[in-house]
Amino acid sequence: MAAGQRDLTQGPIGSTLLLFGLPTLGSNILQSLNGSINTIWVGRFLGEQAVAATANANLIMFLMFSIVFGFGMASTVLIAQATGARDIDAARRAFGSAVGFCFLFALLVATAGWIGAPALLRLLATPAEAFDLALAYLRVIFISMPATLLSVMMTMGVRGTGDARTPFYFMLLNVGLDLILNPVLILGLGPAPAWGIAGSAAATAFAGFISFAALVAYTYSRDLPLRLRGAEWSYLRPAMAQLRILVVKGLPMGLQMIVASASGLVMIGLVNREGLLATAAYGAAQQLWSYLQMPSMAIGGAVSAMAAQNLGAGRWDRISKITAYGLVYLVGFTGLMVALMLWFHHPLLALFLGDKSAAIPLAWRMQVIASWSFILFGGAMIYFGIMRANGVVVRPLIIMIVALFGARLGFYAVAYPYMGADALWWSYPAGSLTALLLAGYSYYRGDWRSAKLMVPPSEEECMENVNSEAEATGRIAPVG
Repeated sequence: MAAGQRDLTQGPIGSTLLLFGLPTLGSNILQSLNGSINTIWVGRFLGEQAVAATANANLIMFLMFSIVFGFGMASTVLIAQATGARDIDAARRAFGSAVGFCFLFALLVATAGWIGAPALLRLLATPAEAFDLALAYLRVIFISMPATLLSVMMTMGVRGTGDARTPFYFMLLNVGLDLILNPVLILGLGPAPAWGIAGSAAATAFAGFISFAALVAYTYSRDLPLRLRGAEWSYLRPAMAQLRILVVKGLPMGLQMIVASASGLVMIGLVNREGLLATAAYGAAQQLWSYLQMPSMAIGGAVSAMAAQNLGAGRWDRISKITAYGLVYLVGFTGLMVALMLWFHHPLLALFLGDKSAAIPLAWRMQVIASWSFILFGGAMIYFGIMRANGVVVRPLIIMIVALFGARLGFYAVAYPYMGADALWWSYPAGSLTALLLAGYSYYRGDWRSAKLMVPPSEEECMENVNSEAEATGRIAPVG
C-alpha cells in the first residue's frame, strides 16, 4: 500500500476516521487562509476597486467549482467503492472517466469564459469603476481553469483511495507558492512584470499548475493506485455508462453548494435592509462562520469516502459506527471552535471591524444566537455523507432546499414582525435544526440502504453498452 494510503475497511474505526479526516480539514483551512490573505494583498496594494473586482469574479468561479465539486464527489465515491472491493482497475476506470470529462468541461468553460467574461460581469451588475479590473482578473482565471479543475478532480480521487495526506502536502505547496507569487506579480518585484490585479490571478494560476504537475509526477514516481499506464490511458475517454453516473450523481451534489450559496445571497440582501452597521457586523460574522463550516465539510467528506470503501467491501456492519464517530468528531471540533470564537469574540471581530467599531456588539449578538447552529447543520452533513456513499444524492438536495429556503426564510418572514432583525439571526438555528431532523429521519428510516451501489461497470459491460448504442444508431440510419 502506498505511503499515506489507508485501508478504510480494516482496523479501529474511530482512529482511522480521525487520521483520515484531519488532513482534509487542514487542506480546507489552508484554502480559506489563502483566499483571505490574497484579498489582503489585493486590497493593500491595489485598493477597494480591485477587491470589488475580485469579489465579482470569484462569485462566477464559485459556480464553476460547485459543478466540478459535484462531479468530483461522485468520482470519489466510485473510486472508494472500487478500492473497498479491491478492484483497482475499476477505480482507474472511474478516475479516468472523471478526469477525461473534467478536462473537456474545463476547456469548454475556459473558452466560453474568455469570450463571455464581459457579458457575465454585466449580468452581475459589476460597478463600472471595477469592471476593467474584474475583466482582467476573470480572464486569467478562466485560462487557468483546465489545470485548476483537474487538480481538484485528482486530489478528490486520491482521497477516494484512502490517502488524504498526499493532497494535503500538495495543497501546502499550492498555498505557499500562491502567497509568495501574489505580491511578486502584483507589484513586479525583481525581474517579474508588474501585472496588477491580473498578477494576483496569474499567481493563483501558476501555483495551481505547478502543484498539479508536481502531484502528477509524484503519483507516477510512487506508483500510486490511480496512475494510468499503457492501455489504461484509454480510460480517459469516458464510457457512456460511467459518464451517466458522474452526471446523474454529480449534478445534485454540485447543486447543494449552489443552493447554499443562493440562500446566503438572499440573507445578505435581507441584512442590507437593516442598515450599514448590520451589514458590516454580518460580514465580520460570516468570515468567522466560514471556519465553523470546515469540520462538517472535512469530516463529512471523510465519512463519505470511508463508508463508500466499506460498502464496496460489503462491510455494512461498520457503517453505523462510522456514522456515530463522524457525529462525535463533528460535535467535538465544531463545538470547540464555537467556544473559542465566543470566548475571544472581541479580538477576532476587531480583525475585520476595527477595535472600536460600533458594529462589534451587534456582531457579538449574531455570534451568540447563530454560531452554535453550525453544530446542528454539521450533523446533517454527516448523515448526507453516509447516504451519498451509497449513491443517494437527490434527497439531501431536497432537504437542503427545504431547510435553507423553506425553514430559514419562512421563520424570518413569520418572526420578523415580532423580533425585528433578531429574526434573521434566529433563522440560522431554525434552518439548521430542520436540516438535522430531516436528515436524521431519512438516515434512520433506512430505505437509503436499498439504493444500488455506484460501482463502475466492467469493461465487458461498457462494451455491451457501446454495441447496443451502435446497433440502435444503425437501425435509425443504416449504412452500406
